[in-house]
Amino acid sequence: MMKLSRIVALGLFFASTHAVQAAPSGTPRVVTENGALEGTLEASGVRVFRGVPFAAPPVGELRWKAPQPVKRWQGVRSAKQFGNRSMQPSLYADMVFRSPAMSEDCLYLNVWTPAASRKEKLPVLVYFHGGGLAAGDSTEPRYDGENMARKGIVAVTVNYRLSVFGFFAHPELTAESPHRVSGNYGLMDQAAALKWVQKNIAAFGGDPAQVTIAGESAGSFSVSAQMIMPSSRGTFARAIGESGSLLGLTPPPTVAEAEKLGVAFASAAGADSLKALRALPPEKLIETVGKPGMPWFGIVSDGHVLPQAPLQAYSKGQQARVPLLAGWNAQETGAARVLEGAAPTPENFSAAIRKLYGDQAPAAQKAYGYGLPQAAIDLASDRWIVYGTWKWIDLHSRVAPTFRYLYTRARPGEPGAGHSAEIEYAMGNLDRNKVFPWTEDDHRTSAAMQAYFANFIKTGNPNGEGLPAWPLATADGDNVMRIDAQPQAVRTSDRERFLFHDRQISAP
Repeated sequence: MMKLSRIVALGLFFASTHAVQAAPSGTPRVVTENGALEGTLEASGVRVFRGVPFAAPPVGELRWKAPQPVKRWQGVRSAKQFGNRSMQPSLYADMVFRSPAMSEDCLYLNVWTPAASRKEKLPVLVYFHGGGLAAGDSTEPRYDGENMARKGIVAVTVNYRLSVFGFFAHPELTAESPHRVSGNYGLMDQAAALKWVQKNIAAFGGDPAQVTIAGESAGSFSVSAQMIMPSSRGTFARAIGESGSLLGLTPPPTVAEAEKLGVAFASAAGADSLKALRALPPEKLIETVGKPGMPWFGIVSDGHVLPQAPLQAYSKGQQARVPLLAGWNAQETGAARVLEGAAPTPENFSAAIRKLYGDQAPAAQKAYGYGLPQAAIDLASDRWIVYGTWKWIDLHSRVAPTFRYLYTRARPGEPGAGHSAEIEYAMGNLDRNKVFPWTEDDHRTSAAMQAYFANFIKTGNPNGEGLPAWPLATADGDNVMRIDAQPQAVRTSDRERFLFHDRQISAP
C-alpha cells in the first residue's frame, strides 16, 4: 500500500495542477500542462504571465514546418518578461515593441487574468496582432490586455511567424509535407495557440468554452481564416474582426502560384535548395525580403490548412457558425490611392475611374457618384480592405448572429478615422499611447467601444446597460453601429458600392 505521506503529496500536486496559485512572496503562479509558471501581480490586481511558450521554437529543421509541442520543463519557469517578437522587416513607424529581441524563437503568448482561481471560469479573449502578416508583435502597448482583464476577461495576445518565415511556399517544402502543401505556417501557429488555450486557460481562471478570437487588419484576416480552418474548429465560440478579411478583391494565391514566388525569393537569397534556405541565418532572409521586387508573403489557399478557397467556403456557409462582430474605419486609406496624387476634382476622379474600370466606368461612377473627396476615399478604402470586410459580414450574417460597426473617431490632430486608429479605443489603452493628447471625447469613445467589445466577449452580444442599442446587421433600418463619442445605430447607403465590386468579381 502506498504510504499516507505519498498519497497526500500526490493529492496536493493534482489539486494544484491548472490552478492560479500564489508563491510564498505573493507572486502568482499557475501550473500548465508543460510546467509551472510564475508571473507578476499588477497594482490593479490583474495577474500577468508574459512570454509563455505555446509551441517549440521553430528553428533549424523546424523552420517552415508546422508548430511542434512545447517540451515540459522542470521547476518554476519565470513568466515575468515578454518573449521575443517574430523575425520581420522594419515597416511601420507606429509599432512600439516591448519584446527583448527579434528572433525565430518567437512562439510565445501573454495572459492577463483577474482571476484568483480556476473556479471563476471567465470569458477569454485571444487577440491576433496586425501588421500585414509581415510585422507586428503581441507585446505592443495598444494590444495590452490589462484593461480588458479589469472588465472580467482573461486576455491573451499571441505571436505567430511572419513574412517569409510564416507564409513561404516552395516546391521542396510542398514535396516534404505529408499533405503536399506549403505556406500558412503563421496560421498554424495561431491554431496551435488556440489549442494551447483550450488545454491551459482554465489554469488562469478562464473558460475554454467561452473563447473569442479577435484581431485587427492582418489579425482580422487571420480571424476570417481561423473560422474556415478545420484545425481550429471548436476552439472558439465568438469572433471579432477589425478591418479586413480573406474575402477581398484579390483572393489568396494557390500553392502553385505561391511556389513560384518562393522560387524567385530563393534565387534572390542565393539558395539553390531547401537545405541551403534552412542554413541561411534569419537576418539574411529578412535582408532579402527588403530587396526591390520581392513578394509580399501572405496567406495561401492551400487546400489543407484552408481546404477551400475562402470565398467558396463562406458562400457555402462552411465557416464556424459563431457570433461575429466586425466593421471598419471611416477612412481606411486616402484618396491618393486611386487619384495617384491628383487633386480630388470631379474630372480627376472620373479619369481615375476610367483607368481602373474601362467599360465598367459608368457603373463605378454611379456607385460612387457623390461628394468628393469622400467618394475617392471610399473607393480607395473599398478596393483595399473595406469591401472584403463587408463581404465577410454579409455572408456570415446569413448563418449566424452578426453585428456591424463603422468607426468614425479620428485621433487628435488626424484628418479622419484611419486604418488601425481604433485599436487603443477598443482595448481601453489610450493612456498607453503618449503620442496623442487625448480628450474627454476620446475617452468617451473608448469607454463605449470597450464596453461593446467586452459585452460581446462575455455573451456574444455587444448590447448592455447604459449603451445605445446595437441591432443585428440583418435588422431592418438602422443596423450599423457608428462608434464615436456618442455611439448611434445608423442606416448606411453603401450597399450599391459593394454590389458593384461583387459584379466585378463575378464578371467573366
